[in-house]
Amino acid sequence: MRFLSATSSDGVREQLFTLDDIPGALWTPEAAPAAPLPLVLLGHGGGRHKKDPEVLALAHRLVRECGHAAVCVDVPAHGDRPKVEEYDRLAAENQARVAAGEEPAPLIAAFHALVARRTVPEWRAVLDAVRRLDHVGAGPVGYWGVSLGCGLGVPFVAAEPRVRAAVLGLGGALASSEAAARITVPVRFLLQWHDERVPRDQGLALYDALASQQKTLHANPGGHAEVPPSEQDSTLRFFARHLAR
Repeated sequence: MRFLSATSSDGVREQLFTLDDIPGALWTPEAAPAAPLPLVLLGHGGGRHKKDPEVLALAHRLVRECGHAAVCVDVPAHGDRPKVEEYDRLAAENQARVAAGEEPAPLIAAFHALVARRTVPEWRAVLDAVRRLDHVGAGPVGYWGVSLGCGLGVPFVAAEPRVRAAVLGLGGALASSEAAARITVPVRFLLQWHDERVPRDQGLALYDALASQQKTLHANPGGHAEVPPSEQDSTLRFFARHLAR
């Protein structure tokens, strides 16, 4: 892990880094309590990046209000990472197929499954590196990710035994039900009732596939990008409860 810069604002220290050419951002308390800190890995949405406003806002609140550390890295072909020819080709093909009348959900699910084969080992390596830092340590781990962050997060949480709790949502079961059946940690699942990208029955099927005994479904009216701000408050309470040191 190579650090590129460090800045502080409102009690939050931000460090930009690269790990094996993966660009990332780490947020920790400026006046850090004794390590180890609870750590939340944040999975950004499609077309976004490690410092997307939604990610940045949640990371700062996790640090300031919960005393947690947060980390996010650019998914392949996003943010500061180079384009991937295969992904660009598939994206163009999928856009053409949707324009011709195909349902987008199966195409999105297949794309998420393809990218997850690369991101799951990357994210596990990020956890390894961050938890070795003296000011973070090997504390409890949580995961947050919706939309693309859910499509990649379900197989990640299923494969990563260090994750104690996860917030997922805005995703469907077409590519993720098998992995969801291996998830047993507490899960908070977000669903938009009028989601134009993920059919409601697919979102409900993914929630149903989760093997967790402690899982809650949070359904709100509105489209894919209309998750109400109050859900962030609930997310903080969820992680504060399940990642207590």
